[in-house]
Amino acid sequence: MRHTNRETTTQTLTRLITALDNQHPVTITYTKADGTETIRTIEIHNVIVSNAGDILVRAMDRETGEMRSFRIDRIQAYTVHRTSYVIERPAADAKESRTVGLATVTVLYPVDCPATARVEILADALAA
Repeated sequence: MRHTNRETTTQTLTRLITALDNQHPVTITYTKADGTETIRTIEIHNVIVSNAGDILVRAMDRETGEMRSFRIDRIQAYTVHRTSYVIERPAADAKESRTVGLATVTVLYPVDCPATARVEILADALAA
């Protein structure tokens, strides 16, 4: 288990993007907005940035089977598993594509771009 307070956000994001690339589920200890802590196993499908500048992990929650968003700054600890994804991602519907409060940052990566380079490219795009 990795504790996010012992590593940089870039390191955490790099490991989560690598899990996404390899389609490995991740168990997270997450602090909700109300301050309660929960443990979830998720299957990451996307990393986005909100209008407020928060980095969000969009993932299928294995407990509920629903697509959820998790703020990276609220992830307290995580474990990347060696198994594969098991939840089938639902087709994008009109409701998902009209999500309010999220900014889209278009970033193009070379096909073989490693996760660490993608994090740096994303950070540069956000800073612009």
